Amino acid sequence: MKVLPFTLPVASEHSIVVQEDILPEFYSYFHRHREFQITLIIKGAGTLIVGNYTQLFKPGDIYFIGKDQPHIFRSDHNESDKDFEQQVHAIHIFFDPKDNLSQLMGLPEMEFIRKFLLGIDYALQAPEAYTRLLSIFIKKIRNTEGLERLLLFIQLMNYCVTHVRDWKTLSIGLCGSAFTDAEGVRMNDVYHYTIDHYSETITLKTIASIACITPHSFCKYFKKHTRKTYLSFLNEIRVNEACKKIVSGDFVSIAEVAYSTGFNSIITFNRVFKKTTSMSPKDYIRKYKLNALDSAIKNLIYTVLMIFCF
Repeated sequence: MKVLPFTLPVASEHSIVVQEDILPEFYSYFHRHREFQITLIIKGAGTLIVGNYTQLFKPGDIYFIGKDQPHIFRSDHNESDKDFEQQVHAIHIFFDPKDNLSQLMGLPEMEFIRKFLLGIDYALQAPEAYTRLLSIFIKKIRNTEGLERLLLFIQLMNYCVTHVRDWKTLSIGLCGSAFTDAEGVRMNDVYHYTIDHYSETITLKTIASIACITPHSFCKYFKKHTRKTYLSFLNEIRVNEACKKIVSGDFVSIAEVAYSTGFNSIITFNRVFKKTTSMSPKDYIRKYKLNALDSAIKNLIYTVLMIFCF
């Protein structure tokens, strides 16, 4: 497996390409493409890896992924789900400012949008406060074609530039070396193996064998391309999985979460968890419960307003 080029449907015939996925899982290869990508997650959750950054994704998330950024949305599987064939649902918008949109982006009126896009070196996540309205824009773009789709896209980008604040930058702040296809072969296998076996003991010798190089070479190789050690990446995956368990309520104690996600001591788990999330496991649980309550209240208010307005 490698960093595969992703061929978009009839990309040369449309300035704005929309793809809607309703599938058992997201595209499962670490890949990149020359187009910018906007993704709205409607259903499904899992782990997002983009460039050298790793985090969870969930329904309602909206991502702006820069051109040529290697990425993968690795789905969590739930085979007990009766609707297994439709476990994920997402809308993706693809566009290339330097191809079909080049003349449009060259207009003086598009200066701020052009600068916004040029500033996306890695990937951005839209703040939760704006995702409801952005989702409406994205769904409208999905439902239209031709000039109407292009005009709605311009409105979406204008809203992003003029209203949305506090974007989350998906980068550790250090740029790793660019991936060639051959190097992507190794990175894709390393990522998949780590996500599949995070709860086990993964030795340096084991993961180096997955990459088909010596342990010493692997350490230098991984650090060169991600600007982090493999242990740091493994711990990020483990903490992500711990967060999933906390959010789902699928745990009896913090100790159980620690051991089930591959940590061999509570002390190590607490230290790594706080380093990764900037809060202790107990504080994370407390914050999640407060956020869940706040979200429920906001949804209730929104529903009541919709009833009275319509």
